[in-house]
Parts: sequence; C-alpha cells; structure tokens
Amino acid sequence: MDGVEERASGEGGRVCLVPWAEGDLWLLRRTNVPEMTAHLGGPETEERLAVLHRRYVESEPGRMYRITLADGGETVGSIGYWQRTWRGAEVWETGWAVLSEFQRRGLAARAARAVAQAARAAGPHRYLHAFPSVGHAASNAVCRRAGFTLIGQADFEYPMGHWIRSNDWRLDLKRGD
Repeated sequence: MDGVEERASGEGGRVCLVPWAEGDLWLLRRTNVPEMTAHLGGPETEERLAVLHRRYVESEPGRMYRITLADGGETVGSIGYWQRTWRGAEVWETGWAVLSEFQRRGLAARAARAVAQAARAAGPHRYLHAFPSVGHAASNAVCRRAGFTLIGQADFEYPMGHWIRSNDWRLDLKRGD
C-alpha cells in the first residue's frame, strides 16, 4: 500500500499517510522536543532516534507514516501501527505525533482513522490499541474522536526506568466502521 487518505473533511482538511522513508529522520528530530515528549518521559538521545528511524523504515509487521495534508502535501506529523502482545493476544498498537503548529485542527484524529484503515487492510489482528498517558488530554481526545473505546488503564515502562499510567483505548477493526 503506497499511502492512505482519510476522506473526512473539516477545518484542518484531509490527510494522507505516506510510508516512512530514509529521508524522514528530520521529522523524528522535530517531534523530539520537551513539549511534545512530556507524556513519554522526555526527549530521546540522537542514538535512540537513529534506532527508531531504522525501525520505522523497516517496520514489519506494521508500518510508520508521515502525516501530510492532502491538499499541498505539507508534512504535519507521524503515525503508525505495530504488533504487540497485549493481555495474551496479538494486537496492533498505534501512536502519533503532530507538529505543534498543526495541532488543534483535528488532523491527528483524521490520521488515526486512516491508520485504522491501513491496519484493517494489513490484517490479521482484530484490535487496534492506543495507550496515551492518562494526563494527556489531547491524545485521549484523539482516541475518542477517532472512534476508539476506553477499556481501562494500564502501567507501561517507557522509556526504561520511567513508568507511565496510560489509558487503554481499543478500536475493533472487524466492525468495519
């Protein structure tokens, strides 16, 4: 799949998901700032960014994307889905980052709906989960607007040595909404 487009329109416009490529390390660096990583334990080292970038380029199973505006192609953030074992079952997990200057336009929710389409098409897992920090109001609102259901809370260690209390949001990919 070359890309995915969320066809919902609105104030922020439509978004496209463009598969992550070699030249996209700049985007990881742009989102690796204190105000965008506060709910994830803070910025990563340059070495860790290089590892993440390599994983994003090679992401299998799953895929990482740059979020672009459908009109004009300007990059506004990143999103992806990847496989994880959660409570004894294989599921897809998603996460996103929208550049500060593009926040509060509904773009992350549009991208989350588009990544759900991509995860659904990729199969084989029934559920797509998102685990934003309980204190991250904006990301929790994205989950709600994108159609996820709040299941409960869970604790995650990310990065190593830093525990985060997260909400467990789940989207049923077999419902086909």
